[in-house]
Parts: sequence; structure tokens; C-alpha cells
Amino acid sequence: MAYNEKLNDKLREAMAHLPNVEEKYMFGGVCYMLNGKMCIGVVEDEIMCRIGPCVYEEALEKEGCREMIFTGKPMKGYVFVAENGFKTQKQFDFWVELCVAFNNEAKASKKKKK
Repeated sequence: MAYNEKLNDKLREAMAHLPNVEEKYMFGGVCYMLNGKMCIGVVEDEIMCRIGPCVYEEALEKEGCREMIFTGKPMKGYVFVAENGFKTQKQFDFWVELCVAFNNEAKASKKKKK
């Protein structure tokens, strides 16, 4: 199991009410695309959150939160949140809402030419 399926089910349920949500398999886990932009996902037993650079430093101070390091360097505006950072429903909802809120500002990645 490359990712926690129970956590993914919970995340899928949290995203279900939103329009334009697509589930994609990437990073060895699952990513939820909202309006064509990466929003939130599950990698192993953690939530991968795209929160944006404005709240990045503040988020890193929260329990269970750490930098998302990809290809050897931190990705500013993206974090991983371990289980101890979303053990209550209130904590879980906080991360989901933060990601969804940033999605309005987020830029879509450039499409690769075929």
C-alpha cells in the first residue's frame, strides 16, 4: 500500500461537495485536483497540502506539519501533515479548508506539449 486508503476515503468525502474535483495518482499517492490545479492529497500516511507561500511559515509551526521536500529542495507553499496534525475532525477540516481556500489564488501548472 503506497498510501493510507482510509485517509484517502476521508479526504475524498471532504472534497465530494466541491465542483471540478479530479482524483489523480501521483507522488506514489493520490492527489485531488480542484479546478485543474493541485490542491490536496495523500502520500503514505500523510496529507500533502498546497497552502501557498503566504501561510507557509505559520503552518510549519503547527503540530505534525513539515516541509514538502521534492527533488532535494523544499517546495515553498506545499507541506506534509502527519497523523498527529489531523487527529481531530477540527484539525483535519483546517487543512482541507486551507488548501481549498488557496486554490482560488493558485496557478495551474503549464501543460506539457505533446
